[in-house]
Amino acid sequence: MELLAVLGCALLLPTVLGEDCPSQCSCWSLGEPWGTGVDCSSRGLRALPALPRLTRILHLHNNSLASIPAGALDGLGHLQELQLWDNPWHCDCHILYLKLWLQDFSAPALTRLRCASPAPLGMKPLGQLTGNDLGVCTRLLPTKCLQFFWRDLILIAGAVITLLLVAWALKFSKKLVCQLRLGSRRLRRSTPKTHKVSHCEFTAHQHLSVSQGAWQDHSCVQENPALSSSGLGASCHQKHPDYTDQTLNATLIECS
Repeated sequence: MELLAVLGCALLLPTVLGEDCPSQCSCWSLGEPWGTGVDCSSRGLRALPALPRLTRILHLHNNSLASIPAGALDGLGHLQELQLWDNPWHCDCHILYLKLWLQDFSAPALTRLRCASPAPLGMKPLGQLTGNDLGVCTRLLPTKCLQFFWRDLILIAGAVITLLLVAWALKFSKKLVCQLRLGSRRLRRSTPKTHKVSHCEFTAHQHLSVSQGAWQDHSCVQENPALSSSGLGASCHQKHPDYTDQTLNATLIECS
């Protein structure tokens, strides 16, 4: 039996030593897949020592700890049991990290901790601390939290700018469509008038050039500029017997 105990200690010792157990504490192995137990209780500690990465059980009660540095517990991903009572916690901005971390880790562990100082907050549970108690603590937040804050702020600003650009583009496109429709309506209104004038001019020329010498008949008007509509009809009737004054008058009325 003693031989087995020695062999067991020999097998577990490298694991414990490999985790760099703090000199002020005692450590024991829970087995390779389970991690390490660390007992730092009743050692008069004023600061948190460097802890093994695979710490699963951590006893820090009955010491002189006033606060925990921001980010000091973030690397203990295997931690399942934590004892922190009987420490003189100083409840100012430096305690904010521990309060927020315990809210995610273990609410019962948070309820057991009480403030020792300053005097106005003496014996007040850490879980009941408010912003009025701690004051402005933004500078003491972990660096990662500040990075996430600025990242989220940039993303929100980018989303707002994108929405504004989309709204402006929709408004501009709507205005452009209205202008195109208005221009199309104006074009439709002006096109029939032009077509009518061109049709009238063509009709007048057509009636003035009934025979095959169509454009040569303008000489009638050019040679007799003072002719009235009847005179113009008579003059052109000499060359075009089928042309009458009524035809010319009808043409001039239509084009007027």
